[in-house]
Amino acid sequence: MLELNRFAIQENKTVFPSVQTYDIRNGDTGELVGTATETLSPLIKTLRWVLSKHWLPTRIEVREKPDDSLVFTVGRSGYLFRSRVEVRDAQDVLVGYFKSHLLTISGGFAVYDQNDTLFAQVQGRLFGFDYCFLTADNSVELGRVSKRIGGPAGVAREVFFSADNYFLEINPDLSEQPLAKMLLVAAALAIDLIYKSQTRGITD
Repeated sequence: MLELNRFAIQENKTVFPSVQTYDIRNGDTGELVGTATETLSPLIKTLRWVLSKHWLPTRIEVREKPDDSLVFTVGRSGYLFRSRVEVRDAQDVLVGYFKSHLLTISGGFAVYDQNDTLFAQVQGRLFGFDYCFLTADNSVELGRVSKRIGGPAGVAREVFFSADNYFLEINPDLSEQPLAKMLLVAAALAIDLIYKSQTRGITD
């Protein structure tokens, strides 16, 4: 899965969602390459009916098709002023983490590697779904998450997917850096599963 540079992330809609699940597809062909699923305790599932989920712990497992092998997890113990979201590999080793900016209403956050070095800044718009991953000095775009995929074939590729999906494009310069790509895929999931939920209703 991490050999790809283009991903389509497709939310699976249910009538009464207690957890969120996503299909991860090849952004060029539509082929299913993985899944992302929240794994929550019965208590946390119950509390979600009365509390906004961004106040509660969450854990997301990302698994690769066809064997459903674990690739990495994204987890947060809770929320207090600034939320720390950790990314761990299949052996539960810390790969990096995210920290939301203290005074932001557009969903921006910082991405750090396992050595506490700032790897990327995630900048978003107040309205819509368009986020870019920039290097620490803001000089290079490492990737972008949006509702549309770029390039002349982008509109045709969207035929594979519903309007609820979003697309992740990673800079080809990171093609041989699987840990960096892992952080970016995890950040793309965190935008929707964790950070965007902070501006939604309590039943989200």
